[in-house]
Amino acid sequence: MKILLLSGGSGRRLWPLSNRIRSKQFLKLLSMENNQYESMLQRVCRQLDSVGLLSSTHIITTQDQVEIIHNQLENHIPIISEPVPKGTFSAISLAVTSFNTPLLTNLEECVCVLPVDIFVELSFYQLVTKTPHFLQKSKADLAHIGVKPRFSSDQFGYIVPDIQKTDDYYHISHFIEKPSPKQALQLIKKNALWNCGVYVFSIRFMLQFLKDKGLPTHYNGMLENYDELPNLSFDHAVAEESNRSIVIPYQGEWDDIGTWGAISKQMKSYAFGPCELTADTVNTHIINELSQPIHVIGISDSMIVAGPDGILVANKKRSSEVKKLITDVPPRYAEKRWGSYKVLEKSITSEGKQSLTKIVSVLPGRNISYQFHQERQEIWTVISGTGEIILNDQLSCIKAGDVFQIPQGSKHAVKADTPLQFIEVQLGSKVSEEDITRITYSWEEAVRFCK
Repeated sequence: MKILLLSGGSGRRLWPLSNRIRSKQFLKLLSMENNQYESMLQRVCRQLDSVGLLSSTHIITTQDQVEIIHNQLENHIPIISEPVPKGTFSAISLAVTSFNTPLLTNLEECVCVLPVDIFVELSFYQLVTKTPHFLQKSKADLAHIGVKPRFSSDQFGYIVPDIQKTDDYYHISHFIEKPSPKQALQLIKKNALWNCGVYVFSIRFMLQFLKDKGLPTHYNGMLENYDELPNLSFDHAVAEESNRSIVIPYQGEWDDIGTWGAISKQMKSYAFGPCELTADTVNTHIINELSQPIHVIGISDSMIVAGPDGILVANKKRSSEVKKLITDVPPRYAEKRWGSYKVLEKSITSEGKQSLTKIVSVLPGRNISYQFHQERQEIWTVISGTGEIILNDQLSCIKAGDVFQIPQGSKHAVKADTPLQFIEVQLGSKVSEEDITRITYSWEEAVRFCK
């Protein structure tokens, strides 16, 4: 069985820490032993490894998130990248066609699609290992895992099963997407289960579905036509159209931790970063990524989150409403394959040029690609650390206190020997992340250009 992790989206409900590059699944807020913290992605992969499924895992994501995935996962997990963000139907279809190669000998092999932003016990993944058996025994086309509701909720989709249960699974009657509170109570009385976004099917089934819809069944054809694919969820496009589906009930702990209210339940500490709460502050969490301290006095049931992209103060029950308020602006913080950067200021100079100042951190042994910019110059002031820099095919050492002028069109790259940090000031008629022409990602290849 192949595991396909869905890792896309911008996670707007976890603004201001989540954006289209560092989405919610990459936030290291989940507690581990020894006062360590991990992200949703790291937790899911650790659990998959515990049940022997990580070696068969693939990740489908957007191009913006490829580098941060490589940063967070030590294991080499194959990544399938969408050309443009689409709904889960298109993303899953692209992944399945990538499995359809001449080397594939078993079209009956199952694919299990898992969301990356779930919080579950290890028993959930132990149940996942059994899903191909249930799919084969029931002769169904599609299997879901449904969670037995612990309470009535209008925030989840529901799977309504047929009344008769057979061998630890139900055939499915129909689906209900986010019902009213009153309707949710009625659904629970009918033994309805929460839809946790897990789909299991054979490769043959999905390829035949695509063929029947007149869509490509090979990866290159899917890539070429990706812009034309519908922006639909897998639920609407496939699951709700199938009349040969089963649902396997799960009764352990399960939570969708896509909101601040939900994720705060899994946080052992009430305060992250420079902050203090008074003793009469009840059920309030603070996460502060800024250097300025936050002091909270007598506020209850709230989330206070401060990061480079902004500051959120919200009642926990209403924190998800932030999704409706924020606009799609360029992220001020991003994690890359080589480290991270944080935007400090963006402005327009008196001469009418754009100016952007950021602090750049490069991890030991990592390097920024050999590149040049067509519309801007840069000034680097090294704060700490040591390494090497290549500037117009000249290799030299770099250390704290050094200042480098990088004119427009100049080729440059940097590699860190120790943790390296520098202030980067960009000046030009137009300042944007798109203004990068990369010559090579490889440091060894960049060195070969040097005189």
